[in-house]
Amino acid sequence: MKNLLLPALLALLAPAATAFAQHAPAAVLPDTLHNHEVRGTVREARTGQPLPGTTVLVKGTNTGTSTDQNGYYTLLVPNAPQATLVFSSIGFATVERSVQQARVLNVSLVPDTKQLNETVVTGRGVRGVARAVTGSVSTLAGRVAGVNVDKKSKRGAYEMHDSNQPTGAPYPAQAEAGAGDTYAKVKENAFFTVKNAPLSTFALDVDNASYSNVRRFLNEGQLPPRDAVRVEEMLNYFRYDYAAPPTASPDPVRISTELAVCPWNTAHQLARIGIQAKKVETTQLPPANLVFLVDVSGSMAGPDRLPLVQAGLKLLVKQLRPQDRVALVVYAGAAGLVLPPTPGSQPQVILEAIDRLQAGGSTAGGAGLRLAYSTARQSFNKAGNNRVILASDGDFNVGESSEQALEQLIVDQRESGIFLTVLGCGRGNLRDSRMETLADKGNGNYAYLDNLDEAGRVLVAQFGGTLFTVANDVKLQVEFNPVRVANYRLVGYENRLLEAEDFNNDRKDAGELGAGHTVTALYEIVPVGSPQPLVDQLKYQAEKASPAVVLAQSAGEVLTVKLRYKEPQGNSSKLLTQALTGAPAAIASASPDFRFSAAVAQFGMLLRQSEQRGTATWAATEQLANNARGTDADGYRAELVRLVRLAEGLSGSSGSIGKR
Repeated sequence: MKNLLLPALLALLAPAATAFAQHAPAAVLPDTLHNHEVRGTVREARTGQPLPGTTVLVKGTNTGTSTDQNGYYTLLVPNAPQATLVFSSIGFATVERSVQQARVLNVSLVPDTKQLNETVVTGRGVRGVARAVTGSVSTLAGRVAGVNVDKKSKRGAYEMHDSNQPTGAPYPAQAEAGAGDTYAKVKENAFFTVKNAPLSTFALDVDNASYSNVRRFLNEGQLPPRDAVRVEEMLNYFRYDYAAPPTASPDPVRISTELAVCPWNTAHQLARIGIQAKKVETTQLPPANLVFLVDVSGSMAGPDRLPLVQAGLKLLVKQLRPQDRVALVVYAGAAGLVLPPTPGSQPQVILEAIDRLQAGGSTAGGAGLRLAYSTARQSFNKAGNNRVILASDGDFNVGESSEQALEQLIVDQRESGIFLTVLGCGRGNLRDSRMETLADKGNGNYAYLDNLDEAGRVLVAQFGGTLFTVANDVKLQVEFNPVRVANYRLVGYENRLLEAEDFNNDRKDAGELGAGHTVTALYEIVPVGSPQPLVDQLKYQAEKASPAVVLAQSAGEVLTVKLRYKEPQGNSSKLLTQALTGAPAAIASASPDFRFSAAVAQFGMLLRQSEQRGTATWAATEQLANNARGTDADGYRAELVRLVRLAEGLSGSSGSIGKR
């Protein structure tokens, strides 16, 4: 009986079911009828390495994304038979792939040197190549430039700005005062003779703005100006696996050393000095008293300026704890308080204040700094981290505009215990040297935001290191053993050099170390007895070694590193020392961190067209860096390898040095 009734019942219900399906509102239909998710990995065909920052667009639409540090992407694609994805990256031939019903679409891109050679830089940006895209997806790993998240999609579809729209003033071939980006002149360190100058002294530098700025130039299809390349900031952009201070140690820093054959001059040696600051979990950091000081002048109107700063600050707000407090000060023609000190337990109030910012007017930078410091003092926390975070392109054109006046203002304020972090942004009007100086004088650090991924790295991933200082006025002094070393050269740190007597002078300002920071310094050494001596043997100098030198020789000491630092609230410095001993290792046998740091330094010298670059080539630099990538969890070392290839292509078109 049941077998007879069921078919009859289904026959009666069928028309009603059909009518319901025809007239049901679209909202009840599964979203997968309209879109489906496509994911995959983009790699370089030649090496199989992931390609971060590759643009992935649905052809004929503004929907797109970009690959993360591992070359991975995910995108909602319309369910249309003709749907096609377009994959493009600077220096590679563009590839189109039909989607159809594919859920996984992996792609390999082939290098296209001709594309790089035909790059033209104009006032509208880079033409003739697929522009590198900046920005980020929710994971902070992708790079989508000036994007607006499609509110209708929860999986990361993006509306992208037209790459032919104006993006700022053209990059100047040489930075000149008042025209385009400006950089301080860097006179590269020369070799010193140990017998005449046995001591090398400098202040530590944890800034890394130069690397992200160099990346910006290369991703836009242009070699950076020579003075935009500061080798020490490129070195210190990366994190190295140096030994951390023991848990029971009262010292917040630890020294490590290593010696190997110099890769760009095998007759020389390369000494690596690594400094590791203690790591502090975010939950263990002291309360933060932060004042966001945001430049909202007319020069900040571009999508790579104020909108990028706003997005970065929003990421920081999400890291705040109830015990943290944030205020917001802005300046244009005048300075104003947008948000009084507000606890981290009210993130929505802070986010809404950031959203209300708009650019326009001139730049009263001095007034803004005064108001920001005054606001910070009102909520000063003796046991906390008191800091002003300045975000600007560095153009101060109203009020106290001279560097000397601004420096003095910040020096006066830092004595109160309020430090300064500087976030640079923008192109064509970047006052790089001014912003670096302000950060140095304010006992803080300077970072350049070329995309939202970098903002996340500085303000989220390195929250403690960027904003919490564990050691003040950190100075290094290296003494070389004349029995082992004839000549030496410090690679980078040209604007951090100190006199020998400054090392023991506790009134001399130096660099600051944040929680978890690593600092790397490299010395190129000419060993005694080198077949290529830089200076002939002196005729009138005593040849008999002192007892101390004889003892050092017997111990195999090459050099001794001395480090001085102050506690964050201290006035007297403490001294740490460590000797570097032993014979140099072959470069292939050196640690991955040593080899990678050497590759970064070599890359910087090639970009600067350094007279000290020796036999360095782009190919050798790429190989050295690629073989020392290690685990590379965040993908930044792979990115450097990609940038070396970009630079090689660009230098080939300009007739520069460093060719294969």
